[in-house]
Amino acid sequence: MRFHSLPKPLLGVAIAASLVGCASTDEYGAPRQATETEKGVGIGAAAGAAAGALIGSRSADAGKGAAIGAVGGAIIGGLVGNYMEQQRKDFERVLADEIARGDIRVEKLPEDRLLVGMTSATTFDVDSSSIKPGFYSTMDKIAGVVNKYGKTELLIAGYTDDTGSAEYNQGLSERRAQAVESYLLADGIAPQRLSSFGYGEAQPIASNETDYGRTLNRRVEITIEPIVAGEAT
Repeated sequence: MRFHSLPKPLLGVAIAASLVGCASTDEYGAPRQATETEKGVGIGAAAGAAAGALIGSRSADAGKGAAIGAVGGAIIGGLVGNYMEQQRKDFERVLADEIARGDIRVEKLPEDRLLVGMTSATTFDVDSSSIKPGFYSTMDKIAGVVNKYGKTELLIAGYTDDTGSAEYNQGLSERRAQAVESYLLADGIAPQRLSSFGYGEAQPIASNETDYGRTLNRRVEITIEPIVAGEAT
């Protein structure tokens, strides 16, 4: 079931509620029936999303308040490092084949953040913002880990090389980031945790003078940030 037509606060409630009593998948995408405990967590997440959105809407930081509500509370500061390190290890284990092929990279960033990067060569066809069907299983693996470590926010950024006009590249980068965001939404990740941005050709990580460099620059990166207690206002 897809909920993309709902407003974001209601979308989180609908997605969380839909998980109650429904089959889910394990970290490899195999069907798995939800336990009674998980059903209770689903109900709590739905209520938390609604409450968090309401609380957040009355503050200067509505997005953060809604995110905290959606995940049932933030991480206590002293536990953040271990929480994010375990998540990194799970990404590397579940995505081992993709990492070995160079389809995915997982990096540890400062301030207990993680980066999961993918090239458009493996994710999108040239001049397309539709995720390749062959990459669905990888996206499902990413979503599985992200759902397991729910007390995080995901900043999804799209980038291009400098081929074509800057205006066109900006739009393409935004559409690709939005495609990844929509896929993760459909995989059950609360919308309060997701944001997507496009940066066009502005932030290359390699030279645009070579085919290989341009391939590296055509990318989507997911920065995963912990939701830490005390951050919301």
